[in-house]
Amino acid sequence: MPIIHDQEQRIFHLQTPNTSYLLKLIKDGHPAHVYWGPKLRSGAWPGMLTHRERASFSPTPYPEDRTISFDTLPQEYPAYGTSDFRHPAYQVKLANGSTITELVYASHRIYAGKPGLEGLPATYAEADGEAETLELELVDGVAGLRAILNYTVFRDHDAIARSVRFVNESAAPVELLRALSASVDFKHDRFDMVHLYGAWANERSMAREALNPGMKSVESRRGSSSHQHNPFIALLSPDATEQAGEAYGFSLVYSGSFVAQAEVDQFRTARVSIGINPFDFGWRLEAGASFQTPEAVLVYSGEGLGGMSRTFHKLYRTRLCRGEFRDKTRPVLVNNWEATYFDFNADKIAGIAAEAQKLGIELFVLDDGWFGHRDDDTTSLGDWTVDRKKLPDGLEDLAKRVNDYGLQFGLWFEPEMVSPDSDLYRAHPDWCLHVEGRRRTRGRNQLILDLSREDVCDYLIETIGGVLASAPIAYVKWDMNRNMSEIGSALLPPERQRETAHRYMLGLYRLLETITSRFPHILFESCSGGGGRFDPGMLYYMPQTWTSDNSDAVCRLKIQYGTSLVYPISTMGAHVSAVPNHQVHRMTSLKTRGDVAMSGNFGYELDLTKFSDEEKEEVTRQVAQYKELRQLVQFGDLYRLQSPFEGNVTAWMVVSEDRSEAFVAYFRVLAQPNEPLEWLRLAGLDADADYEVVETGDRFGGDQLMYAGLEIPSLHGDFQSVTCRLRKV
Repeated sequence: MPIIHDQEQRIFHLQTPNTSYLLKLIKDGHPAHVYWGPKLRSGAWPGMLTHRERASFSPTPYPEDRTISFDTLPQEYPAYGTSDFRHPAYQVKLANGSTITELVYASHRIYAGKPGLEGLPATYAEADGEAETLELELVDGVAGLRAILNYTVFRDHDAIARSVRFVNESAAPVELLRALSASVDFKHDRFDMVHLYGAWANERSMAREALNPGMKSVESRRGSSSHQHNPFIALLSPDATEQAGEAYGFSLVYSGSFVAQAEVDQFRTARVSIGINPFDFGWRLEAGASFQTPEAVLVYSGEGLGGMSRTFHKLYRTRLCRGEFRDKTRPVLVNNWEATYFDFNADKIAGIAAEAQKLGIELFVLDDGWFGHRDDDTTSLGDWTVDRKKLPDGLEDLAKRVNDYGLQFGLWFEPEMVSPDSDLYRAHPDWCLHVEGRRRTRGRNQLILDLSREDVCDYLIETIGGVLASAPIAYVKWDMNRNMSEIGSALLPPERQRETAHRYMLGLYRLLETITSRFPHILFESCSGGGGRFDPGMLYYMPQTWTSDNSDAVCRLKIQYGTSLVYPISTMGAHVSAVPNHQVHRMTSLKTRGDVAMSGNFGYELDLTKFSDEEKEEVTRQVAQYKELRQLVQFGDLYRLQSPFEGNVTAWMVVSEDRSEAFVAYFRVLAQPNEPLEWLRLAGLDADADYEVVETGDRFGGDQLMYAGLEIPSLHGDFQSVTCRLRKV
């Protein structure tokens, strides 16, 4: 059984294929965290949880046992106000104005399978035998508060999914001030913390730093998961590398403002917590009402960062992403944005599609500018009607012309936004997020529709659905190009205004669920100025995300490498764009741009009609190569070999699940004089098998490739790349 309850010892032992997670009820039923790490045979042994009196300033709630203090007890879901002075996992303001609560064990339930979360994305099990769930029910009889701590362990994944549901069983309303999804207390602080930070066009850079006394916190207060920080952190043993050492990963399945933090206390123990950001958050719970937190996914690996990443990859690829495209290879596409921006007509688009057909490309995506009178970014968002000046015969005719060239047709939307210069805004100025009497701050000349309102979501479902039904559309790029300001809703009463941002996310998730369910044959890709909302919440509805608006090959080495810490290759959109690059103005070869983009869902974002014959020949080769590789690249196991954050070289490889084939990619940024010869040590292969380099016919032992390495040929000039394919013989 994956979850074992030892009634005598009051222990719950949660087991995944290779890990154990233990919690124990002490005294009146306070759940204490005992262990998380490599799998244990037994959940009970002497001294597994030590109690010791530490300091007089750490109060002891039980006079008869001064060894127990909540200030030192490793807790599963710590409260505020009853002598634990560390950051709490939750906080509730009661009807009497106090914020003191104390949840203790009432009951539990263990059952096969995994429940969904009402209104929220979450990992799932396709059959009850794939998972087992523990519901630990805690109550505060004085406050009339009930909390159900939900834990799911997976049969095939070393991951634990956690969430919490609060129920107000009192006769009066209460207000949730903080409702985090998970909290874990470690016995020591000897860890490095890894997180992903950045900015627009420079997302998900890796930072690694040792824990020190105090708080290390990453967060978003922007109303979305953001370019600046990703809803993920990991604690690593100081000796951890890609291939070895301990890694504890925490990932939040949520797309709004979040916090992920590690606190080191006076006794040098570490507390990690993750969930909705309590900054500017509040939720009024009426009598009998409930509140569900988002899901946190916890992963332990004894095989370093790489082992942690591959667990996240497989779980998210197969049990978070959904729909018919989850297990399908993705088409090679061309997007017209950097080719034309807003300046195009039907003939120009058809001309690009005609060239795409000759090169073997499978999908054409029409980006911004096809609706309203959208000739720049100052107008028409919200008016999802075709601009007949550009497309006189409408989307259906353009889609048919593209289809006649043998390509599928895709379309860009930005449904969550409204332009002040739009028919929609003139008709419904109260439909945007705003606070009466305050300025309506614009970002990219636009405002944000208030998706906490049911009428706004219903309008978008009807309008977007109408467009999608009007033409043979096979792909949608769903964009969102600004963060929230003046967060308020015209429909919510004063006491609920701090709920607006989370209600927005619930409205967005309802909108996405409805649209994607209604059009299951459309491949949806999420986007937020590129990677501003690259998070597990969006992947539940859309199996891939535009990784970054920055498509420069050198910048993408760090962006894609950092993204891969949590997210599988099958979720990353990666395109070849023109040079000089439109974001950083760098010149890189078409070959290098192609080699970088092949480590993702491959495509182009440039004007194909301007290619020389030599460039057309190279693109034809790239497209054909990717079609041969994409099953492996999109669904294989990723091994990161050399980090762009640590030097001049980046390398990674993808290995098929049965280890019969692999794709290796090596990139060197700047040329150096008198460079040493280099052998690249590979990973993930069968040490007892031989492999052939498909391009050359050379044969090597898997052990030789992993322990001695593959020789890298001499490279000339800056921004060079080498790729090869290996096949077991």
